[in-house]
Amino acid sequence: MRVTTFVIVGGGLACAKAAEALRDQGFDGDIVLVTEEQDRPYERPPLSKDYLQGKAERDSAFVHGPNWYDENNVDLRLGVAATAIDRAAHQVRLSDGSSVEYAKLLLATGSSPRQFPGAEDALYLRKIGDSERIKSVIANSSRLIVIGAGWIGLEVTAAARAAGVEVTVLEAAPQPLITAIGSEVAEVYADLHRANGVDLRLGVEVDQVGAKSVGLVDGTVVDADAVLVAIGAAPNVSLAKDAGLDVDNGVLVDASLRTSDPDIFAAGDIANAENPFLGKRVRVEHWANALNQPAVAATGMLGGSATYDELPYFYTDQYDLGMEYIGDIAGYDRVVFRGDKPGREFIAFWLKDNRVLAGMNVNIWDVVDPIKALIRSRKQVDPDRLANPDIPLEEQ
Repeated sequence: MRVTTFVIVGGGLACAKAAEALRDQGFDGDIVLVTEEQDRPYERPPLSKDYLQGKAERDSAFVHGPNWYDENNVDLRLGVAATAIDRAAHQVRLSDGSSVEYAKLLLATGSSPRQFPGAEDALYLRKIGDSERIKSVIANSSRLIVIGAGWIGLEVTAAARAAGVEVTVLEAAPQPLITAIGSEVAEVYADLHRANGVDLRLGVEVDQVGAKSVGLVDGTVVDADAVLVAIGAAPNVSLAKDAGLDVDNGVLVDASLRTSDPDIFAAGDIANAENPFLGKRVRVEHWANALNQPAVAATGMLGGSATYDELPYFYTDQYDLGMEYIGDIAGYDRVVFRGDKPGREFIAFWLKDNRVLAGMNVNIWDVVDPIKALIRSRKQVDPDRLANPDIPLEEQ
């Protein structure tokens, strides 16, 4: 008998949206969603933003209500990990000893925080339980050390400072976020956190991490009530790698999100996908990919043709600074600021040969679409006109 079951592995936004997309696109076969987590699929951004700060309830993080899976005939298996893929038999083996056959398989296993050697007692943020633990620490501590000045580290820092906790941030790079947004814009975030009382130490190298202290290579010891390690994340590719799929900085997929096995797809953090617009592979660990890629994967799983060529997008809220970023800064040769950079109300544009590669709007809203249009047009712009807020973006 022909198998009509589609299996989805993972527990985040991409998994939930994939199940939703399959039903929306008319798939009436069986869907099995396997997650090692005890909670139904939820979104990650609230864990370092509104939920962590107590501005949102726990339920706000979940993608669907508790009855959605039953109502849509999705077999949601909580607390069960996928342990192996038998590609020849079209089976996924599970941690409870069972296995499930698939006609098509979607991997959306996400990523895990990079561990600092010997820092088993430190805090890490990935799952909803981690956020709850950090929230409790913030409520019951006076001093926190954050190792890493990336998005997660800085968002937790902002939450802790809002609660009156003293925070020391330790970062090896010369500026926070320098890999993501370059030095010209990174200094905005350095100034922001220092203005909000953060002890931001840049260009420092961590040697040892304990539960309540950090030793630096220069011999300095920093003490606190707790330590958070936020030094990036690694894609969870062991399941795919062990199955013999092509893996390199994530699971390699084409523009339709199909892996080297035509019956297996990947989406979200693990997908190192060909992007037709950018002309290269891109792996993005941000919410927008997990939100939008599953519909493309679902189309492919159902035998249709679709490609994912969206520009990378992410956002953050820290203190009174909110921003949205779209594009890819790789290879930029200058940054143009439009608006009030010192007042943190501006748009930054990364250019190469006077063509817009990416844009970030800071405390200025409803401009993502015209920024996206400038990027996609690939046309050369006049940097002076671009910097002039009196000339609409649509007229660049």
